[in-house]
Amino acid sequence: MPTDRLAGWLGPLAVTVLAGILRFWTLGKPKAFVFDETYYAKDAHGLWTYGYEQDFVKNADTKILHGDLNVFGVDPSYVVHPPLGKWIIGLGEQLFGMTPFGWRFSVAVLGTLSVLLVARIVRLMARSTLVGTIAGLLLALDGLHIVMSRTALLDLPLSFFVLAAFGALVLDRETGRRRAAERLDAFAAGGTGPGLGFRPWRVAAGVLFGAALGTKWNALYFIAVFGLLSVFWDVAARRVAGARAPWLGVLRHDAFPAFLSLIPTALVTYLLTWSGWLLTDGGYNRHWADQNPPGTLRFLPDWLGHLVPGAIRSLWHYHVQAFDFHTDLTSHHPYESHPAGWLVLARPVSFYYEEYTKGQLGCQVDKCAREIVGLGNPALWWGSIAALLVMVWLLFSRRDWRAGAILAGVAAGWLPWFWYADHDDRTMFSFYGVAFVPFLAMAVALTLGSVLGKRDAAPFRRAWGAAIVGAYLFLVVLSAIDLFPLWVGQVIPYDDWWNRLLHIRSWV
Repeated sequence: MPTDRLAGWLGPLAVTVLAGILRFWTLGKPKAFVFDETYYAKDAHGLWTYGYEQDFVKNADTKILHGDLNVFGVDPSYVVHPPLGKWIIGLGEQLFGMTPFGWRFSVAVLGTLSVLLVARIVRLMARSTLVGTIAGLLLALDGLHIVMSRTALLDLPLSFFVLAAFGALVLDRETGRRRAAERLDAFAAGGTGPGLGFRPWRVAAGVLFGAALGTKWNALYFIAVFGLLSVFWDVAARRVAGARAPWLGVLRHDAFPAFLSLIPTALVTYLLTWSGWLLTDGGYNRHWADQNPPGTLRFLPDWLGHLVPGAIRSLWHYHVQAFDFHTDLTSHHPYESHPAGWLVLARPVSFYYEEYTKGQLGCQVDKCAREIVGLGNPALWWGSIAALLVMVWLLFSRRDWRAGAILAGVAAGWLPWFWYADHDDRTMFSFYGVAFVPFLAMAVALTLGSVLGKRDAAPFRRAWGAAIVGAYLFLVVLSAIDLFPLWVGQVIPYDDWWNRLLHIRSWV
């Protein structure tokens, strides 16, 4: 590990401060419900008021923006996403009121902290404070991450919990390898080696995965992929320590504790996120089990239905309904996109758009525009395509575990959407990519670290490497400066708005 402990924090904290400035600057503007904030901000208000989501009266958005919070209807609301992300959004509302700043605050905090997590995780993976700080800088300057950090949707909280769980697993890998190194004699004496003891970081990962699942269901893919990845890491640790039968050792000593640490822990955490619905009586279909016999549960055998408490049977039925909704979601949207185009930024999502004439809202020309576009930083996203190819090469040519971990994160967040697009014709948007954009930043940072070269490389080699890395980072900064008005909804002259979007026709 690097010995620069102070700098190891100062660099990541510096890019985190930058990220915070970009994410909190004029956070309360526009004073409007941006894109799907109209659902999640109000559902969050209902959760903190009733313990479950509640219907709203007509024109509730207008009343809320004018300070009138007498907006609840008489019936519970049917929602199709788990509640934790909305509880988080509602926390900001409790602290700062039912205002745009209030419902965006908590998400902006998580977006800012994500930058710190990426910087510290990559520092650990690359054994380099510089590479870790570069990774944090790349995420801090990414437009999609900035937009999603400034919008009260569920995708950024999902990304945060997945990233934190990944970091916990990386720390667990370090702990496991350290313990294996301390027990080399025991590994050399037996075919499978000894157990590695209690793994608290793996339990932490289980809790964080449960929180991710309690935010959006597509966390399931990350749980599956990273769970398998941690098994491979255990096998590798035993093989390096000298075990003659590493796979058998994992099955004998690690597999069951790992399963308990991740899956039941995540499930319990997930159920806890539904506490408001379970502990109250008014939630949607809360007492469905009272009117339906146990044998009517879909996807469960009759005998198991009789063993499940009524509240859990009602919750299961709720989940079945939500599952049906997601699989049947095929309504078309002007900004929907196929995942094949996400990395090249083929079709970003317009979250908000308004036009103004001279004198309105600071407009100083004949016509101005104000738009928020969920558009990634082109220098990062286009550069990540090459970086991912480098990760593939490192994985298969050098068995680089870091490359495998990064590719696993991208695969879990991106590839499942291809199946939905090609089989279910499901409506999907490019901003779903915020779940894996931290791993794109990691891939680019590790690639830049390779370009820079080792510290003991020839001065000529280091000089050229530094020049290439510096030039690339300069492009990232220039791209961020150019597109920042479209990420935060600044009022700019219409011609300036048009010229920025004409970089690619599909951005309009």
